[in-house]
Amino acid sequence: MLTGVQVLQLGGDARQLEVIRKLSEMDASVTVCGFDGLHSSLDGAVYAEFEEQLFDNIDVLLLPAVGTDDQGIVPAVFSDREIKLTDQHIARLPKHCKVYTGLAKPYLRQICEMHSIGLIELFDRDDVAIYNSIPTAEGAVMMAIQNTDITLHGSRSMVLGFGRTGITLARTLQGLGAEVLMGVHKSEHFARAQEMRFTPFYTDRLSQYVGNIDLLFNTIPTMIVTAQIIANLPPRAVIIDLASKPGGTDFRFAEKRGIKALLATSLPGIVAPKTAGRIIADCLIQLITDDLMTRGNES
Repeated sequence: MLTGVQVLQLGGDARQLEVIRKLSEMDASVTVCGFDGLHSSLDGAVYAEFEEQLFDNIDVLLLPAVGTDDQGIVPAVFSDREIKLTDQHIARLPKHCKVYTGLAKPYLRQICEMHSIGLIELFDRDDVAIYNSIPTAEGAVMMAIQNTDITLHGSRSMVLGFGRTGITLARTLQGLGAEVLMGVHKSEHFARAQEMRFTPFYTDRLSQYVGNIDLLFNTIPTMIVTAQIIANLPPRAVIIDLASKPGGTDFRFAEKRGIKALLATSLPGIVAPKTAGRIIADCLIQLITDDLMTRGNES
């Protein structure tokens, strides 16, 4: 149980609703800002105006999947009011307080480091990333179905990147009957992809493999689907880029050539926010519990 733990949730999307619910069930005291436009109640949570005093006596500061932008603005889809997290806010946090987010931009990292406040990026954790790869893969499949006039069964589908998302997506496509070409960088990934009955190739030879594919899914967060690669794609091909913004595709050239190219970020929060929220909440509860135990042993 998290009895007595003071939690402040700033902003977020539908995923945070599940996080708030589960923390409240664990008896944490949850205060929320940035939910004034929500048309349903948040049982167990206390609504508050965004004020500096909120930061004085909290144990946990929760931020959305992308904590802030480069100017400190916290995304809050349930509010029209701007929430800007500043150096002064972080300075008021107790030194034992931890800040939890999905991914942190340099702005958030810098102000937390400046005041020696612990910052935990949940999406860097293998367990969270693997669980999140499931709704990501399902969302990618949904987008593929919506944007093609063929079945995935029997399609030639290419996945770039043999990471946590790439593997889950490739297995999902294979299970639907697609022929899966897997772009890898390392020899051990080549061997594993072959063992999993994909058709592996090295990404430095990508241009040689794109001439007869229906779908190209990219998970690599660097520019890999270049103008040269796009020029070799058949006109029917659809690109679905799952890498974090700005993606790994030359979207300008794709549009110029008439190739449909879609940047699909934050799919878990779009296609399965309740499941994505549970993934975050379960990890948070474990981390907060571990932190409480560590602090108790030190005192």
